[in-house]
Amino acid sequence: MDHERLAKRNLAIMWFANFFIAGSMTMVMPFLSLYIETFGDFSKEYVTTWAGWTFAITFLTAIIFSPIWGRIGDRFGRKPILVAMGFGLAISVFTMGYVNSVIQLFILRLLMGIFAGFISTSQALISTQTPKNISGRILGTLQTGTVTGTLMGPLLGGVLADWIGFAEAFQYTAVALFIAAILVSIGVKEVRLPAEKDDKEYYSKKEVLQHIVRHPMLLMVLIISMFVQIAHFSIQPILALYVAELNGPANLALISGIAFSITGLGNLLMTRRWGIIADKVGYDKILILLVILAAIVYFPGGMVTEVWQLVILRFLLGVTLGGIIPIRMAYIRQSAPIAIQGEVLGYNTSLRFLGNVIGPVMGGIVAGYYGIGSVFYVTSALLLASGIALLITKWKESESTEADKTVLSKGSANTSN
Repeated sequence: MDHERLAKRNLAIMWFANFFIAGSMTMVMPFLSLYIETFGDFSKEYVTTWAGWTFAITFLTAIIFSPIWGRIGDRFGRKPILVAMGFGLAISVFTMGYVNSVIQLFILRLLMGIFAGFISTSQALISTQTPKNISGRILGTLQTGTVTGTLMGPLLGGVLADWIGFAEAFQYTAVALFIAAILVSIGVKEVRLPAEKDDKEYYSKKEVLQHIVRHPMLLMVLIISMFVQIAHFSIQPILALYVAELNGPANLALISGIAFSITGLGNLLMTRRWGIIADKVGYDKILILLVILAAIVYFPGGMVTEVWQLVILRFLLGVTLGGIIPIRMAYIRQSAPIAIQGEVLGYNTSLRFLGNVIGPVMGGIVAGYYGIGSVFYVTSALLLASGIALLITKWKESESTEADKTVLSKGSANTSN
């Protein structure tokens, strides 16, 4: 099978695998606190506190392990790592259906985080088989699988919990994860484009970090990953409360669900298209544009008076955010040697998960002191500052490149004379 056909097959398999993985990471959101309540007669404060910690611990563990898995995959191949993580996630989720205490559930969610680098490792696998000039389109296509899973996860989790019960919902989800792991094991054949002539086959951890630090735009793109996630998640835990303020208690769950999910719909519709545009225009340019547009769209959310206005703004936010993930992955593909793609994407994933943890905490604190509307203003300012930081870094990089060209041209002229 030639490289192109093999790459297409790998992309299709990883799309479905990421769909199942992303869905499993979010499927517990609708009923996690209800599941904890079945373990005993607890106070509301106890349940909400442990629900928060039990949900967050997966991301906290993933922050540590994502770069480790990325480095191992760069060194020994990514397919074995993906298979191991897929089965690890499946076993973790399956076992959650048999716990009888919140501590046991907490520990299993912690262990689940160890294997949560599946998606970043799959991105590295697809990235290293993809030519730079089409990486935005290809990685954007891959990202639609993750977005679809994230959208469907809470919905399917809630339906399964109501239909067959909490414990069985975990078990059925685990079956899907086992299928994903088997698909990767049987169907994926790892290939990678040859390294460029100036690239080494192996980089030490120190050399990887030095490469990132010596490329300010790459470093800034990684840091911006965290701030974009902080902005995206700052309003998530209190969105239902804001909908209640705007619309009252009528159909609160339904309307909150629409306001929550509509961002993912905008994301899904545009993620691949932004990738295609960036392939033609430039990843750094489109990334700067999207971060600034997200800041502009976020700001009016604090001034809406009707819930439909909020829904429209949330959709537009999804449209802008939809391109940021695949474009920053494509930029990493362009800026990092093939041999360190997994580790760099692992750092990117760690910073994203850190943003997932910081965002809700920041949003809760700001809303508590200044009101829910103020969260939109603070988040907008954060995104705008991120976009300006990217723009300044790009400008300095361009200035440095021009200066280097001038020095080289003068040196060539002196040599010829």
